[in-house]
Amino acid sequence: MKKTETAEVLSNNRLAEGIYDITLKCPGIAPMAKAGQFIEIYPDNGANLLSRPISICGAGEDTLRIVFQVVGKGTDLFSKLKQGDKVRILGTCGNGYTLESGSALLVGGGIGVPPLLETAKRLIASGCKVTAVLGFRSGSFLSDEFEKLGAEVHIATDDGSVGFKGNVVDLIKAKNLAADTVYSCGPKIMLKFLAMHCEGQNMPLQVSMEERMACGIGACVGCVVKIKDETAADGWTYKKVCKDGPVFDSREVCWE
Repeated sequence: MKKTETAEVLSNNRLAEGIYDITLKCPGIAPMAKAGQFIEIYPDNGANLLSRPISICGAGEDTLRIVFQVVGKGTDLFSKLKQGDKVRILGTCGNGYTLESGSALLVGGGIGVPPLLETAKRLIASGCKVTAVLGFRSGSFLSDEFEKLGAEVHIATDDGSVGFKGNVVDLIKAKNLAADTVYSCGPKIMLKFLAMHCEGQNMPLQVSMEERMACGIGACVGCVVKIKDETAADGWTYKKVCKDGPVFDSREVCWE
């Protein structure tokens, strides 16, 4: 069930260049949050009417934490929010991860890392052994928080500034990392090659797709992805990332 709420900004911190960390007080929405879901935030500006989808990085009894990258006018407005400011949000949105028992491998790329932090917290709380593989272009953020939760953390960077020089899939192969279930969020090209690797290793993979979502409720049909469907004439159909996802079984996605 989705609902709108006027949330209060409790804090806003800059984690890295263009990356911001906001905690919102929203007692009506926070208790409904599941790992892998997102909220829609509405800019308080007449020139930017469309809401912006931002993944949930952390959830408390009456608070939600979001970590996002400034990519346009809307997210730039959010980056300037101050403690005590109010912002309208819609949530919780989408279908999150299905948390399974057994060992877990969490694979995040860039701004796909934040939603995996709440996922790790819940998996570890349930007794799962969690390994996190986090990929960045340069440097890193949030990696220390995965370690504090008790996860084994591996970092890959494109420029080699931190950890393994290369991408997350190459790191997974180099260290021969495996788990009963893999959970991932990041750029589509990363998810595609991770899906190929996991299929070859017979590891179930849940992917959180990153698509441009304007409405967040399935009305605008602007965030569709191709999903395999044997009953369809062409063998595939469209599904909406905001409503049917953002999390899908990687074996259902048409990657080509």
